[in-house]
Amino acid sequence: MISREEALELLNKYLRNEKLVKHSLAVEAILREMAKNLNEDEDLWGLTGLLHDLDYEYTKEEPEKHAILSYQILKGLIPDEGTNAIKAHNYKHTDQLPTTLLDKALIAADAVSGLIIATALIMPSKKLYEVKLDTLINKFKDKSFAAGCDRKRIELCEDTGLRLEDFLALSLKALKNISDKIGL
Repeated sequence: MISREEALELLNKYLRNEKLVKHSLAVEAILREMAKNLNEDEDLWGLTGLLHDLDYEYTKEEPEKHAILSYQILKGLIPDEGTNAIKAHNYKHTDQLPTTLLDKALIAADAVSGLIIATALIMPSKKLYEVKLDTLINKFKDKSFAAGCDRKRIELCEDTGLRLEDFLALSLKALKNISDKIGL
């Protein structure tokens, strides 16, 4: 398995958009926190989150190819469990249905990162430190807020054994821990 440093080199090679890089760091942090909570491999889960959108800038106009190119690039660099989860996070366009804990965790983490960031951006300071769990729960329930954020994808956290409220708290904590790296 490649190191985190090697993964960051790959990320910076394939992604030029700073927002996508920050999103990748956010998903990595959430998955690492989930892995710790679920007694899973933190490095594998973290790398999977970090690299899940590696091909996005190359496939954004062809969503049916998203994750397939990443899968091909990463095959042999990270364990199959990680590459399969990356394919599964775009299951609507790939042949990889989400079945494992990591598959479902990645889908949930990918979606919740957007909800948390959107919530931070409506705070007076536009910073994560101001976001409270109650606010995040209310924003989750408000379907008109961050309408593009698929709540069903977030709810997949329950298939990993985490209650929604616990997942939101864990994810918020993870992002607050890296707020300096993601500029929030």
